[in-house]
Amino acid sequence: MTKKFFALSAAVSATAMLAACGGAQSGSRDQIRAVGSSTVYPFAKAVADSLAKSNSAIKSPIVESTGTGAGMKLFCGGVGVSHPDIENASRRMKKSEYEDCAKNGVDKIAEVQVGLDGVAFAEAKGGLGLKLTPADVYKALAANPYGKPNTAKTWKDVNPAYPAEPILVYGPPSTSGTRDALKELILAKGCDANPEMKALKDSDKEKHDAICGEVRSDGAYVDSGENDNLIVQKLEANPKAVGVFGFSYLEENADKLVGLTMSGVAPTYASISDFSYPGARPLYIYVKVAHLDAIKGLKDFVAEWAKSWGKDGLLAKQGMVVAPADIQAKNAKIASEFTLLDPAELK
Repeated sequence: MTKKFFALSAAVSATAMLAACGGAQSGSRDQIRAVGSSTVYPFAKAVADSLAKSNSAIKSPIVESTGTGAGMKLFCGGVGVSHPDIENASRRMKKSEYEDCAKNGVDKIAEVQVGLDGVAFAEAKGGLGLKLTPADVYKALAANPYGKPNTAKTWKDVNPAYPAEPILVYGPPSTSGTRDALKELILAKGCDANPEMKALKDSDKEKHDAICGEVRSDGAYVDSGENDNLIVQKLEANPKAVGVFGFSYLEENADKLVGLTMSGVAPTYASISDFSYPGARPLYIYVKVAHLDAIKGLKDFVAEWAKSWGKDGLLAKQGMVVAPADIQAKNAKIASEFTLLDPAELK
């Protein structure tokens, strides 16, 4: 009787605290809400459906594809039922995002790495057959390559070995984690192949980041929103175009698309799992610890992720690249104990 009383009191207190933090939109919510990455979205949806099937007492979580950046803003907006419980991310949280979270009372966050993915470049079968390098991608897509306005119109303008076909690349928007990964893993590396740009990184980081990371907006790069399936459709309609999206979408459409090599390495399950592919990256979920006891099923949802990310698990069947065993073990511990993220680790 005493244990039941204290358990009930704790639950009521947690819900009351959450409602109080929720401000004008406070109240109750009987479904988990996750926002964020379009890359992580299909995996999160699969885990949500799996949880609902295995536990009829828990409603299937609401999963929204907002893009990593936009999702971070929603997640960091505050504590309470009007704010999401989980952020799905196709790149790591930034230090500035954590600071925004903390300003709004979201200062207890668990970071769980759920698997791996790659920033894949692809085209329709019978396309241009480009053999890309980070430097060539940078020259093709940067707004101001090496500090000068981009005048390249065709792939041949970028590299004489390429065909004289117009540069047309469909890719993610600025709110996307895939866009951030494109900048960090491909564009910045291509930019820093130039010794002057590499030196600029130390002398004027802000200027370096602008020159190396800003994508052109003159039509050569087309922002295709948070719908990666739309990029696939556009590639099918135009074999001379190139698309940029998460590897899982390439694998899912292997009958229609071909992955382009990057520095001689094709985007494959093996090359991403061993990080030999230059665009390989970790995938994360961020959990609002203050919501754990107040939102029904939230702990179970996180546990379902850990059950699903093994070599023979649900996520591998969905196309996610499985993380190494030591990473799985480390994050399974975080998923069960909800170890808090140390902001000192963030950039």
